[in-house]
Amino acid sequence: MSAHTHTRPHPKATGGVDIRLPWWALALPTLAFAVLLLLIAGPAQAHAAGGEPAVGQILERIQQTLSR
Repeated sequence: MSAHTHTRPHPKATGGVDIRLPWWALALPTLAFAVLLLLIAGPAQAHAAGGEPAVGQILERIQQTLSR
């Protein structure tokens, strides 16, 4: 007579899997994106581009906020 083995159901089959990310998993990519954006569109290049001056002012405000 063979014995029955009890297998655990796959986590996706239960539907109750709760995956939580640490706070830095979202903060680091966001910070990296903001730094790269500031490097690409610095205040000198933003004014020289001839686009709307409001965009340059917003980028300058973000840079000032991050540099503090």
